[in-house]
Amino acid sequence: MIVLGALLLLTWNAEQLLVKWSSAAEFSVYLRDDATSEQRGTIESLIDRSGVTAGREYVSKGEALTRFRREFAELASLTGSFEDNPFPASVEVRVRTDAADTRAEELVQRLAASPGVADVRYDRDWLARIASGLETIRAAGLALAALMAIAAAVTVATVVRLGLYARREELEIMELVGAPLTFIRGPFVAEGLFQGGLGAILALALLGAGYWVVLLWWGPALSALLDGGAVEFLPPRLLAYLVAGGMAVGSAGGFSASRHAG
Repeated sequence: MIVLGALLLLTWNAEQLLVKWSSAAEFSVYLRDDATSEQRGTIESLIDRSGVTAGREYVSKGEALTRFRREFAELASLTGSFEDNPFPASVEVRVRTDAADTRAEELVQRLAASPGVADVRYDRDWLARIASGLETIRAAGLALAALMAIAAAVTVATVVRLGLYARREELEIMELVGAPLTFIRGPFVAEGLFQGGLGAILALALLGAGYWVVLLWWGPALSALLDGGAVEFLPPRLLAYLVAGGMAVGSAGGFSASRHAG
């Protein structure tokens, strides 16, 4: 449960960050150094008439160099050795949040083929790659969690079976007096359910303690990594699912062990 909870905690925050980035998606149209004002006007007109953009901003070569020096102050000294400004002029375009991905991609492709354009970089291209990697991590984590759930069920079954053997004389007497199998096996299933639920609650408590320790030590660094956002703990819905899953695994172990009774 700790492994599964930690995996969900990581993927949950990564998904929230991806949603935030996707809602503010942009693409940059980098212009050739020899692009004419007419070509730039055609490009901007194509952007304005597309219906998928929320705004645009022209960034000249000088402004691009100034931005680099401001945002990468530790590298600013290197720009003094440049004979020419190597940064291209560009048009930065904000995509509407309600715009369909296909229409935005069509616009990007049309712009990439336009005269005077050197390159077009679209945020959602690398966001899609990050989402694909996240799906792979989630699948691997769930496979690991499934193996650990089986191991947990076997552990619960072993503990319940020890209790069954300790009370075998009582169970034999109950059988002799005609007690139904459900009455005999029920307490063992309930014991497994209780152990699984308690184990899940303890695991989530440890995960929560670890979460607060991480926030205490690395909170500001993580906030900067998440583009100013805060690391969030699992929502109540996922916590409830984890506890229910622990109870299900425990009751399965208890039911497996109880089959030896009666």
